[in-house]
This record gives sequence, structure tokens and C-alpha cells, in this order.
Amino acid sequence: MNKTELIALTAERTGLTRKDTERVINTALEAVSAAMADGDKVQLSGFGAFDVKEREARVGRNPRTKEMVSIAATRVPVFKPSKALRDLVGKE
Repeated sequence: MNKTELIALTAERTGLTRKDTERVINTALEAVSAAMADGDKVQLSGFGAFDVKEREARVGRNPRTKEMVSIAATRVPVFKPSKALRDLVGKE
């Protein structure tokens, strides 16, 4: 499912217009993104938690030339699903 399909499905189930639904979804995603950019954790009960993980600087290897290269420290987004979501997805 992509963003357009999510908007269409949400609009259909809520009875809102697609335009209003798109604004709501975009605002929610912007809020989550802004919170994560500030280093905050975003928890959605029954769905999961979005967090930011710090990766330390390390040394890597260029697979083509076998040359050692340094990889700078960075922050990366991570998602941890809730138990309810894991159970739902894990059903056969």
C-alpha cells in the first residue's frame, strides 16, 4: 500500500473527502517526522514506536577497491512494532 492508497482507503472508511483526509495524514506524518528530527520517540499504542538511534563512527571497506574508508557517526530512524501488531502480522 502506498500513500495514495492509504488516503483513499481512509477517506472511504471515515466518510471524509480525499482532500481533507490527505491533509490529516500529511499533518500526522509531518508531526511524527518533526518529533523524530528533534530526537523524540513517538509511540502509537497498539501499532508501535518510532525512535532515533545513534550510530557510532566506524571503519568500513569499499567492496570494489578493498580500500578502508571511515564512516561518520549518524542518526537513523527505527521502528519497533507493538506486540499487537507483531501478533496480527504473524498470524498464518
